[in-house]
Amino acid sequence: MRADRKLAAEGGEMNVSNRSGLHTLAHTDRLSSAIRQTLKMKLEALVPAWNGRVQDISASGEVLTGPCAVIAFAEEVPKSAWAGYRRVIKISPYARPEDGGAEQVEAWSSALKDGLHQVRLEDEEGGAFTCIYLGSSDCDRVDASSGLVTRSLRFGVYVPETMERAQAETADSWMAALQSWTRTQLGQEWSVYGDAWPGGYGMPSVLWRLAGCSTTAAGTSTLEVRQQWVGHVQAANVGDVRDTVTHLVEQLAVKTRIALADTDGARYLTVEEVSADLQADAYLNGQIRLTLQQRIRRPGTEIPLIREIHHSKGIV
Repeated sequence: MRADRKLAAEGGEMNVSNRSGLHTLAHTDRLSSAIRQTLKMKLEALVPAWNGRVQDISASGEVLTGPCAVIAFAEEVPKSAWAGYRRVIKISPYARPEDGGAEQVEAWSSALKDGLHQVRLEDEEGGAFTCIYLGSSDCDRVDASSGLVTRSLRFGVYVPETMERAQAETADSWMAALQSWTRTQLGQEWSVYGDAWPGGYGMPSVLWRLAGCSTTAAGTSTLEVRQQWVGHVQAANVGDVRDTVTHLVEQLAVKTRIALADTDGARYLTVEEVSADLQADAYLNGQIRLTLQQRIRRPGTEIPLIREIHHSKGIV
């Protein structure tokens, strides 16, 4: 600690900041490279007609030839507390006019959306990230240098940060109870996370995160504590996601009590309200909205102990 203070006093704080910035830049470069290589391999598999021609932006004066796709990294987006690092990426398929032109680009665009939207991909080191389709950034156009027809598709790439706490057992009793209940409902093949997606998160999986809380008086000695939770359900296909979300919501509505751990069923959480939006983004926004409620005793006011008792007999 004293050494750190001395560094700052001598102007070392700037050096520390610079080192931190260089470390962050190096990490981002490695992350971008891993994402780029993983996406290229995925695109080559999605569209065999490109014959592996998935490339970065061409150098000045270089002319594209034949059907292909180009990957371009766009803006970075501030981190989300539970989703992690986000980067916007543009993928542009190119088709020859004699091969169908705009119609071919439309078909390839559909294949890219189906094959990447809300899909979990894993790089060679086991790091996982999720692609979210954000729409087309412009209209179909003819590339002036090559004469190929193209369109740019925007995808958000979300990379969760490596956080051990997201995988470890939580000390929060409400979170622990909700996670335990979810595992009981879905079975051991499902991963159940708390607070944030962990690095290398598995599939299928559920993430529960706390979105808000409030308290109200319920009499002179009781408080009602309410917590609003968001549930994210990720699975390999849309049908599994829909069935799992529906199952969880139905069970929460039917079995309105969730037992707290290590209380022998003496204490529990009450399901006050639960709903689902099946159109919501599973990774970023979550499909389930849940309100849990518990009554707790209000801390009482201590009454001072009686120190002395005086007793006097009545007059006879």
